Amino acid sequence: MSTVTEKFGSMVFDESVMKERLPKETFRQLQRTMKDGRSLDINIANVVANAMKDWAIEKGVTHYTHWFQPMTGRTAEKHDSFISPDQDGKVIMEFSGKELVQGEPDASSFPSGGLRATFEARGYTAWDPTAYAFIKNGVLCIPTAFCSYSGHALDKKTPLLRSMQAINRQAMRVIRLFGNEDVTSVKTTVGPEQEYFLVDKKFYEKRKDLIYTGRTLFGAPAPKGQELEDHYFGTIKSRVQAYMKELNEELWKLGILAKTEHNEVAPAQHELAPIFTTTNIATDHNQLTMELMQRIAKKHDLVCLLHEKPFEGINGSGKHNNWSISTDTGMNLLEPGDTPSENAQFLLFLCAVIKAVDEYQDLLRLSAASAGNDHRLGANEAPPAIISMFLGSELTDVLNAIEKEESYDGREKELMRVGVHVLPKFPKDATDRNRTSPFAFTGNKFEFRMLGSSESISGPNIILNTAVAEELKEFADILEGADDFDLTLHDLIRKTIRDHKRIIFNGNGYDDAWIKEAEKRGLLNLRTTPDALPRFLDEKNIRLFTSHKVFSKEEMEARYEILMENYVKVLHIEALTMADMAEKDILPAVSVYCHSMTDAVLAKQSFGADIDCSYEYTSVKKLSSLTASAYMKLESLKTVLEEAEGISDFEKEAFHYRDFVIPAMEKLRTDIDALESMTASSAWPFPSYGELLFGIL
Repeated sequence: MSTVTEKFGSMVFDESVMKERLPKETFRQLQRTMKDGRSLDINIANVVANAMKDWAIEKGVTHYTHWFQPMTGRTAEKHDSFISPDQDGKVIMEFSGKELVQGEPDASSFPSGGLRATFEARGYTAWDPTAYAFIKNGVLCIPTAFCSYSGHALDKKTPLLRSMQAINRQAMRVIRLFGNEDVTSVKTTVGPEQEYFLVDKKFYEKRKDLIYTGRTLFGAPAPKGQELEDHYFGTIKSRVQAYMKELNEELWKLGILAKTEHNEVAPAQHELAPIFTTTNIATDHNQLTMELMQRIAKKHDLVCLLHEKPFEGINGSGKHNNWSISTDTGMNLLEPGDTPSENAQFLLFLCAVIKAVDEYQDLLRLSAASAGNDHRLGANEAPPAIISMFLGSELTDVLNAIEKEESYDGREKELMRVGVHVLPKFPKDATDRNRTSPFAFTGNKFEFRMLGSSESISGPNIILNTAVAEELKEFADILEGADDFDLTLHDLIRKTIRDHKRIIFNGNGYDDAWIKEAEKRGLLNLRTTPDALPRFLDEKNIRLFTSHKVFSKEEMEARYEILMENYVKVLHIEALTMADMAEKDILPAVSVYCHSMTDAVLAKQSFGADIDCSYEYTSVKKLSSLTASAYMKLESLKTVLEEAEGISDFEKEAFHYRDFVIPAMEKLRTDIDALESMTASSAWPFPSYGELLFGIL
C-alpha cells in the first residue's frame, strides 16, 4: 500500500468490508442494529463473527480480544486465539457469534468503587456494534462495554452510550416540533485535540520521577524556556517529523482521522488534532491515539509524555473537546440556518447548552478534575477553575436583543422576535478565539478546553450529553403542550437567556478581576480536585443521571470513590518518589560535591594562605545551608505521609494530601531546585530541564 487512501481503514472491519464479505440480508440486519441500537440475533452474530475471523486471519491475525475501557481511564484486553481442537488432534480456526457478542473477564481486579469484591470476580464484556472491530498489534480488537455480574457498569463506554441515547431521545422530541420529519436520529460529535511532550529516551530513563509519575518532581529552570515564543507553530525537527509520520500512518490504518499536527507553545510540546466523529467512536479513537503515541515514540528513541504538567514553569498539556450536535441528515443543530424556523431551532438548542452549563457547572468542572490537571487550571496557561461560556460579541448581542426585545444593531436591524425574523447568518468563525474560556462557542460547536491531556474524554462527554438532554426534555415538555408554539418558544428562549446569562463571559479569564466578578455572579470556583469531586453526589446531580438512566446511584457513588482514591494514590506515588530521589540520590550527590569543594579549598590553601577561596567557601556555605534545609523538609514530607497512612476515610485522606502533603512537596522542591542551580552539572544525578526540553536534535 502506497497511498493514504489505500492505508486508511485497512485494519478496520468497517462498513465497506462488511458489505463485501457479508450476505446482503445479514449486512442489512447488522446495519439496522448499528443504527437503532437493537440487540443482535445470534444467528446474525455467527455469520458476522465468521466473516470477521476470515478477514483477520488473512491479515495474519491469530488472536482476538474484547477491547474495553475500565475505570482506570485506560484500555484493557485479554487475548484468546481462534484455535479449537478437532477430532484428529489438530486444530481449526473458529470464532463464534457468542464469542463475538460476549466475553467474561475477571471483574474484581479493576477499580469498582465497591461494586465488586475480590470473591465476586465475574464480569461481562458486550460488543458495541456501533464501533468497528480493528486489528492492533496483530490482534483482532472488538470494542465492548464492561459490566458486572449484577449489571452495574464497570467502564467508561456503557454510560457514554447511555448518555448518547438520552440526548438522542430528547433532541428528537424537539426536532419534531420544528417539523423535521426526515430526521430519524440525533448524535453528538467530538474532535479532541491532543497535546503532548516528546523527550529523548536516554534522558527519560535517568529520571525516576518521569518513570514513576510521568512528570518531573524536581527541576531548576533552563536558561531558556518559552519566553521567546519561538516554538509555537515553528519548524518541526526532523526526528519529531519522522515520529509524526509513522504515527499518522498507524492512526490512518485504524480509521482515525488524524488531521493537524504542529509544535505547541512550550519547548518539546506538540499537538495532534483529528476531524470530529461520533462521540463514542471519538472516545475509542482518542484512547488508541494516546496508546500509539507512546508506543511509536519508543521506536524513535523518544518518550511521549501525556501528563498535564510534566515541567514546572512552562505550559502543560490539555485536551480540547470540540463538541457538537448533529442529525442523521447532516444538519448541525448548533449552526444558524437560512430560515426563521432554522434560526429558532438553533437558538433553542443554544439555550439548552447555556442552561446546562450554568446549572451543571459543578459537573463540568469535576469532569476535568485530577491531581495532574490541578497544576494547570488557572495557571495562566489553561482556563481557570471557574466555568464560564464564551459566545463572542455578535452572538451575545443577538441574545441581549432577544432578551430585551430590542432592535439588533448588527447586519439586520430588526426586532428580535424568535420565529419571525431571520437571524444574521453567522460564518463558522464569526467570533474571535478566546483561549482563556473553559467553554467557547466556535461557530458551530463548543470547545471545552479544561480537560487534561491524559484524560479519557468519556466522562466530560457523558456529562455534556446528559445535562443538555435534561434541558431539552424540559423545553420539550413546555413546547409540546403549548397553545401558541411561536409565542411560547419566544418566551422560553427569553426566559432562559435572562435566567442563565451569568454564565456568559467573553473577557479575559486569566484576569484576577474575573474571579471577583464570577463570585458576584454566583459562579462556582472549585479550585482543586477534592473541592470539585464531592459535588458529583449532590442531590440534583444524582437526580439528573438516574432520571436519564445514565448512572444508577450506586454507580455514581462507586465512581466518586474511585476518583478520590485515584487522586490520593497519584499524590502518594509522587511523594514517595520525591522522597526517594532526594534521600538516595540528590542529597548524597550534593554532599559529595560539597566535599570536593572543601578539598579544593584545602588544596588551594596548601599553596599559600593568600590564595582567594571565596568562591569555594561561599558555595560550600550556601550548599550546606540549603542541604540542611532540604533535609528538614524531607523529614517533614515523611511525617505528613505517615499521617496520611493512618487516615481510613478516603475523603479525609484526599484533603490531607491537598492541605499537607502537596505543600510539603512544594517546600522540598524549592530547596532541591535551588541546590541544582548551584551544583556542577557533572555532579547532579539527573538530567536537567535543558537536556529534557532541548535534547531532541
